[in-house]
Amino acid sequence: MLDSHRSDSHRVDSHRRLQVARVGWFWSAGFALMMTIASGLPRSTAADPPLLAGAAVVDVSPIRFPVAVNGGMTAGSATEVNSPVNARAIALGQGDERVVLVVVDSCMLPRDLCDQIKAMASSATGISPDRMMISATHTHSAPAAMSCLGTDADPEYQGYLRIKVSEAIEAAVANLEPARVGFGSIDAAHYMAVRRWIRRPDRLAADPFGNLTVRANMHAGRNWDDVTGPSGPEDPDLTLISLESLDGHPIAVLANLSMHYFSGFKPISADYFGLFSDGLSDHLASRARPNRPVVGIMSHGCSGDIWRMDYSKQTPPEFATIKAEDYVEGLLGLATTALEAVRYDESPRLVMAEKRFRLDYRVPDAQRLEWAQRIVEQMGDRLPKTTEEVYAREQIYLHEAQSTEVVIQAIRIGEIGIATTPNETYALTGLKLKHQSPLPQTMVIELANGGDGYIPPPEQHLLGGYNTWPARSAGLEVEAEPKIAEAALELLEQVAGQSRRPYRQPLGPEAQRLLAQRPLAYWRMEEFAGPRARDASGNDRDGLYEPGVVFFLEGPDPARFTDANTVNRAAHFAGGRMRARIGQLPADYSVSLWVWNGMPTDGRPVTGWVYSRGTDYARPAGTEQLGLGGTDGPEGKLILQIGDGPITAGNQSLERWTWHHVRLVREGRSLRVYLDGAPEPEIDVTADADPVAWADELFFGGSSRGDHSWEGRLDEIAVLPGANR
Repeated sequence: MLDSHRSDSHRVDSHRRLQVARVGWFWSAGFALMMTIASGLPRSTAADPPLLAGAAVVDVSPIRFPVAVNGGMTAGSATEVNSPVNARAIALGQGDERVVLVVVDSCMLPRDLCDQIKAMASSATGISPDRMMISATHTHSAPAAMSCLGTDADPEYQGYLRIKVSEAIEAAVANLEPARVGFGSIDAAHYMAVRRWIRRPDRLAADPFGNLTVRANMHAGRNWDDVTGPSGPEDPDLTLISLESLDGHPIAVLANLSMHYFSGFKPISADYFGLFSDGLSDHLASRARPNRPVVGIMSHGCSGDIWRMDYSKQTPPEFATIKAEDYVEGLLGLATTALEAVRYDESPRLVMAEKRFRLDYRVPDAQRLEWAQRIVEQMGDRLPKTTEEVYAREQIYLHEAQSTEVVIQAIRIGEIGIATTPNETYALTGLKLKHQSPLPQTMVIELANGGDGYIPPPEQHLLGGYNTWPARSAGLEVEAEPKIAEAALELLEQVAGQSRRPYRQPLGPEAQRLLAQRPLAYWRMEEFAGPRARDASGNDRDGLYEPGVVFFLEGPDPARFTDANTVNRAAHFAGGRMRARIGQLPADYSVSLWVWNGMPTDGRPVTGWVYSRGTDYARPAGTEQLGLGGTDGPEGKLILQIGDGPITAGNQSLERWTWHHVRLVREGRSLRVYLDGAPEPEIDVTADADPVAWADELFFGGSSRGDHSWEGRLDEIAVLPGANR
């Protein structure tokens, strides 16, 4: 089952990390997993002045009621404060440089409001606005500081929030003192999972505009019969930046986790972000100085497609019924363990950079605009009450605005990097930034300096779903994600003074063995994005991903293909193929690949074709295609077809959501298919004819004819000369 193959994805790609026993409230006696801890190694120069740091917390809870509340599809309001919402600020200084980081318990903060706060605080402190970062935690139970979907911002609360957040910045600056900084990271994979799952091609759902476009959506994994697997990876790191006085008293700890809001909190409240921040402050209070409380902060990591529920497990009782207090207690256990390993730097270089640029909205065409105008006119002055009304009103807004300005920032504190996005960002985007950052430890804070909605990677737009429906919650152009990620990487390069790190998976023993056989082509499927599938053989026979493929999912055993600390990555196919032309194949060759089927085998005549040789829409005589049987039989077993001839089947069933190794060996007209390294073939047939010379293209993830696409993952694909196994 899928849950038995998730553990490898929880390893963290860093050679600095130590394997230690995980701790937390949830572990039963005798059950232990491994975690990883990373600590910053100090690297400063005599030319760098000492670091200064200060922190403060200001209550930003509303004082007038009722107050509008963000977070729902339609408008809501609150009449009381169930738990305070706060602005938590950190000020940093070095020489003439001053930098401010603020995290506000809010669902979203619009750019213009952030800019107003920065201008106000700049007048009071003299710090340039482009040296200030203001982010939201994304609690769904806070006052509405921004208009979005069916909720309009509360203008009175916006005015109050401007004053209080500026006060937090001023207080943090007033508390500046000589300090040191360190970085910690620990595996918190048990606390989050991918919430966006890919639906079967025959189980599409409708969007608010009446079209069957939803191929992936939130929480679809609740029903395993509807889905083929998660649509992306998770980022399991709980990262922390710890600031202490030079004599070891804690000043502040800035934490970051890629997990969406917990949910279930009554407004007004700060969700798990507030509980964690207060709990961390309480834990460190014994080491704090009198009248100088330590400030704990939980910022929002890249979690646009992440939540706490692991739908890969058939029965997940602990997170289905878990209380937020228990959830936070476990996180605090991990955080305190990570902090014990932190090493500190007293004079890290402090640098900050910012970039602003415009991005287009995906505006409605004439037909959709007319539809929206008709609905909004019928609404009159009232707020929308239905999903249809919400998205109709959003089309009017996008049409009128056409584009918007986004703000991206990067901060360097010694060997620590912080990158920001003004969006609800997928975990994949955060991994792109962390793996390529020129700084060895990098934190990514989302919903910073604006609330510009979801930015799915471009390939995810094709799959549809709530995260892609055009509105202020998800209205930016399709290419917004790569543009924002690239801007963040360029800023990290700027503050670091060095180039980004190119990402390549390490070569594990099995990968080395394949390369030793001098493959004609070897595609490791390790890409962050398409369209290129890099050929690792050195023969420059790159493949091409078609639309309908998503990236950076967990692949087969990392101990064999990468190393113990690096997740082996794979591509998930959802209607597209990977295709490559490597010239005329020799008479004897083999195709080696790892397959992971996500489609129920009773869903269609052929569950899916995994490999095919030919050319577009043609299956010439003598050429082979390999797949998995469906309702036409035999269900769940390997099948091989030569040209348009009869299908030959294997004997063993391939378990769904499980990695299997398949090798097709061809010697002239003789074809054999081996499964999971067994000495005897599953299939042994003889073709009636040699392949035609022009059948020089290989397709993976579907047939050359484009029918019965593979619905699942593929990895470590190699085309090898000769008939060796």
